[in-house]
Amino acid sequence: MDVREPAGGAPERRARRRERLLTTATELFTTRGYAGTSIERLCSTTRVSIRAFYEEFESREALLIALHDSVAQAGLTAALGVLADPAVESAGTHDRIAALARAYVAAVTADPAATRIAFVEVIGVGRAVEEHRLLWRSLWTDFLTGEAERAVARGEAVARDYTLAMVALIGAINELVAHWARHHTSLSREALADELIHHALATLGARRRTGE
Repeated sequence: MDVREPAGGAPERRARRRERLLTTATELFTTRGYAGTSIERLCSTTRVSIRAFYEEFESREALLIALHDSVAQAGLTAALGVLADPAVESAGTHDRIAALARAYVAAVTADPAATRIAFVEVIGVGRAVEEHRLLWRSLWTDFLTGEAERAVARGEAVARDYTLAMVALIGAINELVAHWARHHTSLSREALADELIHHALATLGARRRTGE
């Protein structure tokens, strides 16, 4: 196997090698599945040595976590970007939830292959990946509970403890995005975002306005 690296300094070469591994993993995990892609297959396709692989990732699960993180971070960054908009900061719950949902969907579905990995291929892989997913779920639970408390304070949502409700909402969102990843050629992003908005407002006990 040819494992020669392109010209350039060591940090640049390693960065390019890591990116090649991530790109190849995205292709293989979505065509062969995570379970069907060995480290040996990944390395031979990427044309790097197994030793080089372990210089970048401690395991195949670590590589999967890195791919999941990329999508998860994009979704969070998009949501935080929405909240930085003064118009959204002062908006009512309906408009705020809609803006958050549409930004989130746009970010996590930008690359359907990456979406499939982050919402489909990560399921049932192993303890390390599942614990990592639970960390992200805890973060989103806190985020969405804060949004619920804001809606309650504005008199736009039913007053109650939303912690478990948000855990359930996150599970529904993950499953909806996973469904989109499997059927994205026939299901629009707009329809996905609309459904997320519907679920979020229903969880808050807030009806959507007529025409929404």
